[in-house]
Amino acid sequence: MTGGRRTRAPLAENERRDWLRLARAENVGPVAFSYLIDTYGEAAQAIGALPRMAERAGRAHPPRVPTPAEAQSELDAGSAIGAKLICSCESAFPPLLAALDPPPPLIWTRGDAGLLHGRAVAVVGARIASAAGQRFARTLAHELGEAGYIVVSGLARGIDGAAHEGSLATGAVAVLGGGPDDVYPAEHADLYRRIVAKGCVVSESPPGYRAQARDFPRRNRLISGLALGVVVVEAELRSGSLITARLAGEQGREVFAVPGSPMDARAKGTNDLIRQGAALCEGAEDVIRTLEGIGAGMREPGPPAYVPQGAGEPDTKLLKQIEDLLSPTPTAWDELARAAGAPGPLTYAALVELSLAGRAELLPGGMAVSA
Repeated sequence: MTGGRRTRAPLAENERRDWLRLARAENVGPVAFSYLIDTYGEAAQAIGALPRMAERAGRAHPPRVPTPAEAQSELDAGSAIGAKLICSCESAFPPLLAALDPPPPLIWTRGDAGLLHGRAVAVVGARIASAAGQRFARTLAHELGEAGYIVVSGLARGIDGAAHEGSLATGAVAVLGGGPDDVYPAEHADLYRRIVAKGCVVSESPPGYRAQARDFPRRNRLISGLALGVVVVEAELRSGSLITARLAGEQGREVFAVPGSPMDARAKGTNDLIRQGAALCEGAEDVIRTLEGIGAGMREPGPPAYVPQGAGEPDTKLLKQIEDLLSPTPTAWDELARAAGAPGPLTYAALVELSLAGRAELLPGGMAVSA
């Protein structure tokens, strides 16, 4: 097997192009990508199977797959800005990200990608942050860096920017919603350049791509996925930082929250996290003490536990049955299998084919919803 996720050597050029083509194929998200690689072993074989799978699920035309030339064009664009593509099957891929269920198929990096193998903490919070909150984030990031931790954040205004400033000397990682060259907000252009020079920028999106609102939940999953724990400094009750905290909990990472005054709306989200069981953070020592020893025996990533093997090919009757069982409420694949009275592996294969046809959406954690 040369293309599967159990391969740790760098991919050959043609394999890298195929890996990129499959990752960018229409309706192929991280869950379907993992299933396809686990089933077919190589990206090229999986690409060849896409038309048949989608047609069986009722799609009139095959999913759009970038041509080899288009994939090469993205690789060339990355090379032109000094970015590096790392695939999830390669040893250079960050081990904490590789352990996600499922991992992102690939990432683009600019700067020192070796930092992504260090022990990391994410520090996130409000864009419209208080001066006190920004000072706390900057000091926290500096002290975590002095203790040997890499600090991850999202290059946003407010808390994110302060966390990057505090950790530049020891290891700052900025995760972007757009491509690896998408600087947002514009006033962080100088900060971005300094992070590229001294730290690392990470993105799942191709060079030249500008972030849209729908891209930030994916970015937040990368932020929490790169870290052993996430510290939320300030956040209102409806905040992207709380999404990052939720994702961290789902990924088995530690969640910390900085308490604040009940008179400040930016403390309501963090205080609520503490109420729900997040660890209270009043300084770097709280984080360091909790994370001490965590991750020392990080397991090597393998196939996601929820992806069944040996599925076979579902027939049109089962595909229709599974589609009828789906709803906007996330439902576990094994629950769908029980409801359909079908074998689990065959049910999961049906879900992947329905997703390729645009009739279902696969979510991390073995869940699915109607499209």
